[in-house]
Amino acid sequence: MFKIIGVKHDSNGEIISYKLDNNKIIDKKEAVKFAEEGKIDGVIIGVSKNGEKFLKNMPDGNKFNNLDNMQEI
Repeated sequence: MFKIIGVKHDSNGEIISYKLDNNKIIDKKEAVKFAEEGKIDGVIIGVSKNGEKFLKNMPDGNKFNNLDNMQEI
């Protein structure tokens, strides 16, 4: 199982890619696929208003490990 250790945002602030703890960088589509397969720890899949799937942290009350607050890659 992988853990997300960093993220990359686009100019609108949307996360577009993720860095895993094996140092591999994957795009949002691949990250959602990995999460659906249970390969990424600590995330759930959300669906935007336009129907696009994205990753969300499992709620744990710690704002410091939210995906948006992770190290930028």
